Amino acid sequence: GLSELLEKNSKPKRILVVEGYMDVLALAQFGVEYSVAALGTATSKIHLDLLFRFTSEIVFCFDGDAAGHKAAWKAVQEVFPCLKDGRQVRVMLLSEGQDPDSLVRAQGVANFESAIEVAQVLSDYFFDHVKDGLRLETEEGQSLLLSKAKPYLDKIPASFFREKMFDRLSRETSGGVLE
Repeated sequence: GLSELLEKNSKPKRILVVEGYMDVLALAQFGVEYSVAALGTATSKIHLDLLFRFTSEIVFCFDGDAAGHKAAWKAVQEVFPCLKDGRQVRVMLLSEGQDPDSLVRAQGVANFESAIEVAQVLSDYFFDHVKDGLRLETEEGQSLLLSKAKPYLDKIPASFFREKMFDRLSRETSGGVLE
């Protein structure tokens, strides 16, 4: 859907990345003309670099099933090397059994776009994911968080965002040594 999106708007405010082309078609029918799909492949750094040529904001909007959660995490892992200052990524995980097509049909465009506006920012999604199941009140839990998070954060190019992510990791681990 990228060429169709760019025909209508060469510099969209944001691009919504969904799992399948049926979602792109359904969203377009409802006037949400800024979505693209990777067509059965995992979202890659190549895809993301291409999308960032046209917008400074990407929103991942994946189905509320296990495959959607897995796709979101894979996309987040790929986006770190693409994050330069001025770029923003959010993650919109839908409820179990929902996909963008069913959500826009059930709730309407206005509610769907409101949900996009309040989608989880990348930093919150990332830290929620890597902290899941860890006991951060212990040194062991904090060291596990450091070992899980740091390899991803190391991939972020030098930027204010990278500094802020390391600052947050330090706060989450009660001042652990970083970088």
